[in-house]
Amino acid sequence: MHAPRWLPGGHAQTIWPKLFSRLQHPEHPPVFSRERWDTPDGDFVDCDWLREPAHGGNGPLLVLFHGLEGSSASHYSQAFASHARKLGWAFAIPHFRGCSGELNRGPRAYHSGDFTEIGWMLAQCQARHPGPMVAVGVSLGGNALLRWAQESGADAAHTVRAVVAVSAPLDLAAAGDAIHQGLNRHIYTRYFLRSMVPKALRKLQQHPGLFDEAAMRRAQSLRDFDNVFTAPVHGFRDAADYYARCSAGPHLDALRVPSLVLNARNDPFVPAQSLPHRVSAGRPVTLWQPAHGGHVGFPSGRWPGTVLDLPHSVCTWLAPHLG
Repeated sequence: MHAPRWLPGGHAQTIWPKLFSRLQHPEHPPVFSRERWDTPDGDFVDCDWLREPAHGGNGPLLVLFHGLEGSSASHYSQAFASHARKLGWAFAIPHFRGCSGELNRGPRAYHSGDFTEIGWMLAQCQARHPGPMVAVGVSLGGNALLRWAQESGADAAHTVRAVVAVSAPLDLAAAGDAIHQGLNRHIYTRYFLRSMVPKALRKLQQHPGLFDEAAMRRAQSLRDFDNVFTAPVHGFRDAADYYARCSAGPHLDALRVPSLVLNARNDPFVPAQSLPHRVSAGRPVTLWQPAHGGHVGFPSGRWPGTVLDLPHSVCTWLAPHLG
């Protein structure tokens, strides 16, 4: 994958796709049908299925796990759905709790190592679609997907033929530090907290006493947010414990299902020095680390460009694993 000359630098390659990307067929955007799944703990998860082709057939199913505060409306979700439609693959995007546009009922939300939730979501997709299944996780969703595959070991192959992690923060502590430095703090940290803090405060109204409201209102970084909410609500001692236990990078040699790990080396908040080396990855793991692409960007083509090179490259890698 090669970045266009008219869009240099990791920041531009991250921000442009989100704000100005154009799908190959903008006059026919993907159309989804929503299905609500009741969870074992009395909550719910909303899954959006691409209407065309129908997911009830025997063809391949691509399941996409979105990133932090993402959804089926995210630019990468739309791009993957558009390409899946072109290939004739069914496509599903289960939303992490609270990300479908409606606040979930329970006290918990989601996090980067939520492998139990990933496994449950994949089981729901498998029960609804008889064809072969592959899964792609983006950013936070990519790390969580890898953690599921690592915890599942050889059993992962009974569910999916292959997995892909795109721009996953494989070292959560390094990514957490990087996103709070320099320009990152003013662009990305503010963007995420603008959504996450109000949602957490609404969660506090649902469940009084869940966390320290004053500390949440003082949060200036994702690490602050994780110390106040993510870690204690999801059973971690603090943010450092959460990052250490949930980072997928140190456990790539535990993967037993074909896995593609794709990270641009100019990603603004996944430092290149935190990326894995070939020697630390298991035999089923393919590492793609292009020099350019930003964070979940990977734009290509002449102005105004397209974001379809990413799903094309990923699905080309996935196709042989479908048999």
